[in-house]
Amino acid sequence: MIRFDNVSKRYENGHEALRQLNLTIAEGEMCFLTGHSGAGKSTLLKLIMRMEKASQGQVFINGQNLSRMGSGQVPYLRRNIGVVFQNHQLLFDRSVFDNVALPLMIEGTDPSDIGRRVRAALDKVGLLKKEKLNPIMLSGGEQQRVGIARAVVNKPPILLADEPTGNLDPQLSSEIMNLFEQFNEVGVTVLIASHDLSLIARMGHRVLTLSEGQLVTDGGML
Repeated sequence: MIRFDNVSKRYENGHEALRQLNLTIAEGEMCFLTGHSGAGKSTLLKLIMRMEKASQGQVFINGQNLSRMGSGQVPYLRRNIGVVFQNHQLLFDRSVFDNVALPLMIEGTDPSDIGRRVRAALDKVGLLKKEKLNPIMLSGGEQQRVGIARAVVNKPPILLADEPTGNLDPQLSSEIMNLFEQFNEVGVTVLIASHDLSLIARMGHRVLTLSEGQLVTDGGML
């Protein structure tokens, strides 16, 4: 599903964010990615989304070599990857419904199908009754749930999350992580970057630890 073969990433300012990284995440697996600030977690996620290209080595998603992918193919790759951000990145000039519908509208989904799919996603995250509200009226935890609904509305096989509980209290953090587990239980491959070591330890999934751009531990639960 996701494979890194000897991948390094050096930015134009000379900073080497990843160094000779070898990693495989199987289809349907749930993993946590941790490490100190600047360890390379966000860069790794950006390489999967092809927001960045590897300076060396190969990144494969579903057998597809991203290094050989033309720019015109990138939008099709991203349709198969849902992304959840720490700061939600919601549009506050649109309703909850319209925020979740955005990926489907971009894809050109039949309008008659959008309503059903958006409401199914909102129902999954417990926000079906708030579809008409502006996201600014929601709590931080609810805004994060809108972000998750938007990430999964087109049923991507891969779900990435970058510090999805960074701004939430422990109880809300646990609820958000349980949502990710529910998606994983139906076959979605889930990779979550997080600093919350105590929460990760309670989840009991594979943990990948980066330090100075290198993978220093793989597989052991915290």
